[in-house]
Amino acid sequence: MLKVVEAFSGIGSQVEALKNIKIDHSIAATIEWEVSALYAYDIMHNGKQDLKDYRVHTKESMIEKLAEYNLSSSGKDLLTKRSLRSMTMIQLKSILAAIERTNNLIDITSIKAEELPDDIDVLTYSFPCQDLSISSFWHNNLTGIDKNAGNRSGLLWQVERLLKEYCNIDKKLPKFLLMENVSAILSKRHIGNFRLWQEFLENIGYVNQVYTLNSNNFNVPQDRERTFMISVLYEDQDSKHKIEDYFFENNLENYSIEKTNYIGDYLRLNYDIEKYRNEGIESTPNYTPSRVKIFNSNRKLAFDRTPNNLINTATLTTKQDRNPNSGIIVMENEKLKEGAAYRNLTPRECFLLMGFKEEEYDLLMEHNLKATGGKKFLNAAKLYRLTGNSIVVPILEKIFEQIDHINENILLNNNLTEEVKS
Repeated sequence: MLKVVEAFSGIGSQVEALKNIKIDHSIAATIEWEVSALYAYDIMHNGKQDLKDYRVHTKESMIEKLAEYNLSSSGKDLLTKRSLRSMTMIQLKSILAAIERTNNLIDITSIKAEELPDDIDVLTYSFPCQDLSISSFWHNNLTGIDKNAGNRSGLLWQVERLLKEYCNIDKKLPKFLLMENVSAILSKRHIGNFRLWQEFLENIGYVNQVYTLNSNNFNVPQDRERTFMISVLYEDQDSKHKIEDYFFENNLENYSIEKTNYIGDYLRLNYDIEKYRNEGIESTPNYTPSRVKIFNSNRKLAFDRTPNNLINTATLTTKQDRNPNSGIIVMENEKLKEGAAYRNLTPRECFLLMGFKEEEYDLLMEHNLKATGGKKFLNAAKLYRLTGNSIVVPILEKIFEQIDHINENILLNNNLTEEVKS
């Protein structure tokens, strides 16, 4: 069994991949401070919550309890008591239930290595990409993953801090580390810092394998390139060479399958079904001059009910009503809203394009809490952000297959060999 801790866990792409490929695993803990992400994770992977154990709480006691955590509603700023007070009682209970059901340690900056579960097999860390992305350059944010920069992408070095603490207290290091981030981490601006990170891992006993992978090579019609690094804690030089040889012979950058999935498999163009029609209306913007530019310059994924199966979407980002965006559906014969020429991808379609199951999205919508004023807790803007910050699941499936193979056939076999020798 792989014992996993998901840092920066989001909506749980890693656990989704492990479930899909049926690798025996347990999620020992998650680390996520953004409330919509941690709630979505819990519902999608654990199902309906039972809140009867929280009946003893008053609203004020719930606020005091949640205020103990460093939570955020935006992924940027801390959630204040005032913000918590504006939430409904059911929201407060559901957030606390999600934290407890997923053993969510919330804030990586306040966690100590001694608080993490013992004997972790895999620690995943998909730290924030905002300060590495191309857009950060245009906003004059040049700090990237500089140490002590105090930005969100700099949270990478919190992982370094934890691993140093492991060493200082002589705690057994995780056997595998799995990183994911934007490919800009390999750019001229950031490569120096990334090499420092690799060298640190090598110095404490890991061998690193870096992949830059595009989801369209993994049977997903989305042009989304991301960089991954698998770090394996080797036991001796023999196991190190075996791990290196395995990665050389099974390099995922050479992996590609004949595409069988097309964009039409992910789009929901049947507007006769009410739930699809409503989502289409919500994703149909007014055709203003700025949106004329969006219409003219972005990929046409479908025309009314006919998908354009010759193309992929562009990278899903945290927003769809923007230029450039991931692609649009042209509305010719049946307009969802008067004066509209196109619609954007819906949140449902974005979840599917990241590799999540439709029934999981339906479950999430079934338990989409009502916020103050009757609005939904997980509105469209939040749902887009959740998927834009996520990881394409089929890529993770192949990566976890490699991790499982190394664990079962190299690391465990080496241990058995040593036992026989002794």
